[in-house]
This record gives sequence, C-alpha cells and structure tokens, in this order.
Amino acid sequence: MSQPAVPPSAEFPAQARAAVRQLRASRIREVANAGIGRPDVLPFWFGESDQVTPAFIREAGSRALEAGATFYTHNLGITALRGALAEYVSALHGPTSVAQVAVTSSGDSGLMLAAQLVAGAGDRIVAVTPLWPNLVEIPKILGAAVHTVSLDYGADGWTLDLERLLAALTPDTRALLINSPNNPTGWTMPRAVQQAVLAHCRRHGIWIIADEVYERLYYGDEPGVGGAAPSFLDIARRDERVICINSFSKAWLMTGWRLGWMVLPEAMEGDLGKLIEYNTSCAPAFVQEAGVVAVREGEAFTRDLVGRLRAARDHLVGALSALPGVDAHAPDGAMYVFFRLAGTRDSLDLCKRLVREAGLGLAPGSAFGDEGEGFVRWCYACGTERLDEGVRRLRDYLAR
Repeated sequence: MSQPAVPPSAEFPAQARAAVRQLRASRIREVANAGIGRPDVLPFWFGESDQVTPAFIREAGSRALEAGATFYTHNLGITALRGALAEYVSALHGPTSVAQVAVTSSGDSGLMLAAQLVAGAGDRIVAVTPLWPNLVEIPKILGAAVHTVSLDYGADGWTLDLERLLAALTPDTRALLINSPNNPTGWTMPRAVQQAVLAHCRRHGIWIIADEVYERLYYGDEPGVGGAAPSFLDIARRDERVICINSFSKAWLMTGWRLGWMVLPEAMEGDLGKLIEYNTSCAPAFVQEAGVVAVREGEAFTRDLVGRLRAARDHLVGALSALPGVDAHAPDGAMYVFFRLAGTRDSLDLCKRLVREAGLGLAPGSAFGDEGEGFVRWCYACGTERLDEGVRRLRDYLAR
C-alpha cells in the first residue's frame, strides 16, 4: 500500500548549508551559458586558447592510455611527474625537492587544497582584487571571511597601494591570496613589492597562497629565468608559510586535462596527501604521463606561445583603443585585456546583450568583484583574424 505524499518540511528544508547558498555564482558562466552552442557567437569569455593541446602532449596521453595507465596512483602524483616538476621549478626559481612538489587534479583543485590546509571557519583571509571569482569564494566554503584590497586603476593601468595592503594584513589574518600575473587585469606584483609583502607576512605568521598559473605568460620588465614573472618562490624559503599553485592549463594549453601542481613546505606533505585522498584520491595516471612530456619537452612550445600571445595582446589593445569610449591598457601578464567601456554601469547585462545582439562573448567585469564593474574581460589567446572580427562586432554594437 503506497504511503501518502508528505509535504516538504518548513522546519527541515532540503537545501545546502548557508555558506554554500551564499556563494557567488560565476557570472562568466552565466554569460557563457547564454551563448554556448550558438555557432554565430565568437567566444572570448573563458581563459583558454582556441587551439587544441599540442600534438606531442596529446600523443603522450594516448600512448599512456594504450599502455594501460588507468589505475590509481600515489596521492601526491607519480614519481616521474613530481621529479620533472621539481627540476622545472628548480630551474625557474631555485632548488626545490620532489618532497616539496605535489600533483593536483587542476590548478583550481590546488587552490582548494591550499585553503583546506591552512584556513577554517572564522579565519580572516585577505585577497587582492579584482580577482578570478573561484579564488575569492573558495575560503568562504570553509567558513572563512574574505576581506578584499582593490588594485587602483589609472593612467598607467592597474597598480597596488602597498601600504593599504600591508595595513589590511593585520596580525589576526590567517592568509593572503595573491594571483600574479592577475586574472583579469594582467597586473603583476613587482619583485620589490613581493619582498615587502613576504617580510610583513613573516613577522605576523601570515600564510601566502600564491596563484601563479600565468607565471610563464609574462611580458613585463622583470622577467626571471625562462621569462617567468616574479614569483614568491624566487625569494621565499621552502620551509616557510608560502604555498604556490600552478597549472598545466595555460603554458601548455591543457585546460581540459585538469592537471596542476603545488609547491609547499615538505612538512605538510603528509597532511596534503590526506586531503587529496579525501578530495580526488589522485590525478588520472594517463594525464600525469602527458604532463611529464609537457614539462620535459614543451619549453620551445611555451616560449613560442608567449611570443604569439604578446603579439595578440598588442594587436587587440591597438584595435580596442581605436574605438570610441574604450579605455584599454596592455597588461604585463596573463592572456586578457580588461578594458573599460564608458558609461557601462552593468557589465553583466552588457555582456548578455553582446551575446544576443552582436554574437560576441566577453566576460563581465563584475564577475571579478565590485571593483571590476564598468570593465569587460577579453581573452586574446587566438589569431588576429578572430580578434579583428570580434572588434568589428563590438564596433558595430557600440555604433548602434
């Protein structure tokens, strides 16, 4: 005999906990979802190239699959990849051991793991914004409170008021979140500023969680070894409160492979292994094997990619600057032009209208925090013909 239907309980509603319900939904995804699947839309909304992963990396993944690399691996990654990454990081930033490197199932997963390692309910976290929304929201999932310090925008583009940041890094701050080169602005923290921030955080025991996934996509005046952007790994001891997260997505065009890594104090290796076990267990074996080839054989590809991105950046900034009402600066790093459109007060609505009416897919500045309102992000990781068509569509839309 069937039971009578029981109405939902008002006392015990079926819903996620408050911290999750209060998370910001991605406005980038909101715009993209309105245009994905439409062949007439030119998409520049996501941070990825329009080119597939290089053949030598794809072939390595295929070989690994054919060889049966489909089993679980060590939580922290296969020995070959951790060794290759330790050598890679050492060449760019100084001596780094295998025990200080862990493989993660994407850079995004690495950011979550870093937050889980050091942050908890009630902790004070400081983030420099505008910033990729995932990085701002991750600590909130854990119950931490995120306080933001905004970059300033002026005639020279985006700059940081160092004294304002240091004043926000009070002794009760648990961690500082830094993304440099920055998504969406392309701002890159100069070496002198890194040194001041590191010294301040040392004095107060504040963790630095550095998202450095764009370190190789750098065009500024302070290149390190291999042209990499200034990194906290260049100046920090490997045993202090600094965790750096990186990814295979940008320098080797492996966005869909979901593979990243972390550099952190060796003393945290065991605890990180537990967290990886309870999150993803491990990155897929055949993906890690492809990663080995990317690191060991991909340097020429990455250098060529950076050259092409620099040319695309300059081309797009020049084309956008010729449009009335557009204020665009060439960024020092990453793969975006974050430009201001005169009179724009609701960038989300603007980007939705651009999809509907112009077939142009851009990311709204408000997706990166209130500081980004009035701006729009354009990913330029593509050919100049595609960029020119996008600019033409924007020009025609603005003329209307």
